[in-house]
Parts: sequence; structure tokens; C-alpha cells
Amino acid sequence: MTSAEVARWLRVDKSTVCRWRMSGMGPRVTWVSPSLPRYARSDVEEWLAGVAA
Repeated sequence: MTSAEVARWLRVDKSTVCRWRMSGMGPRVTWVSPSLPRYARSDVEEWLAGVAA
């Protein structure tokens, strides 16, 4: 998933996803290239379950 897709799914701004990523507090990210982050849906779901607990 792209940052924009994650943001839409979680109903937050794309900049929030970026801020989480940069602070290390967001879901696990895979870098396809130095400027192309991608998220696995399962990683986002796992992260969401952890922060909701």
C-alpha cells in the first residue's frame, strides 16, 4: 500500500503517515527505492492492533 492508501484507510492526512514513518512510530515500511515507501496491509493491521490495545 502507498502512504496515501494507508492514510485514506486510517482516515488521517498523508503527512501524518509520513510523520509516523519518520519518527519510527508507524507501521513497518518497506522501501522499494530511496523515495518509494510501501506498506503491507498485514503490517498496518498488526500495528493498528498494537496501538489500539
